[in-house]
Amino acid sequence: MRTAKGGESPGASPPTTLVDGGIVMGSERMEMRKRQMTAAQEPPGSVPGQHGAGNRGSNACCFCWCCCCSCSCLTVRNQEDQRLTRASHELRTELPTCEESPTPTLEEVNAWAQSFDNLMVTPAGRNAFREFLRTEFSEENMLFWMACEELKKEANKNIIEEKARIIYEDYISILSPKEVSLDSRVREVINRNMVEPSQHIFDDAQLQIYTLMHRDSYPRFMNSTVYKDLLQSLSEKTAEA
Repeated sequence: MRTAKGGESPGASPPTTLVDGGIVMGSERMEMRKRQMTAAQEPPGSVPGQHGAGNRGSNACCFCWCCCCSCSCLTVRNQEDQRLTRASHELRTELPTCEESPTPTLEEVNAWAQSFDNLMVTPAGRNAFREFLRTEFSEENMLFWMACEELKKEANKNIIEEKARIIYEDYISILSPKEVSLDSRVREVINRNMVEPSQHIFDDAQLQIYTLMHRDSYPRFMNSTVYKDLLQSLSEKTAEA
């Protein structure tokens, strides 16, 4: 090291020396060389400090893609649900709840008193009987019987399954306000067959309801004002003619 000059006291801190300056400059050159080597190892076009940002951007893009995919799936699912609901509503409206029929003749109305089959074979007879059942709060028996008749005419498997489901929900399910009265054996058979329903899945239930209407409601219908008023009206018209 240099000795102190002139008035410099021996104990004072020495000024920056050449050796020190050489050490400092050498250290700076090494640091610069390291930076250059690091820059040379990075791929072209990359900017230091952007790797983390790049990863975040990729993750954000992936997140957005997942969200978009989920939204698309939900949209497709909602559209499918709406289509099925619309198809179910259309099939439900196809099931008969009212029949158009001409005014019955006196001969037809007299035939209704001869047998229950004669009553049920004509649209006019079924409509008159339905009107009576409505007063007894048992119209669902006729509606169920008519829905089963419509199901038997169907040949398309998909429509059969959908109509069978609608009939089950409307008349067989214990949760339905229009549930018909069936014994446990018939219910069990229907529940098993609902896995793959056919157009005859409700045949036993339909027969049971038909028998119930025959034995229980039909005799009261023949003594009701609904039947008697219709019979009297037609008799008067026939007499006038």
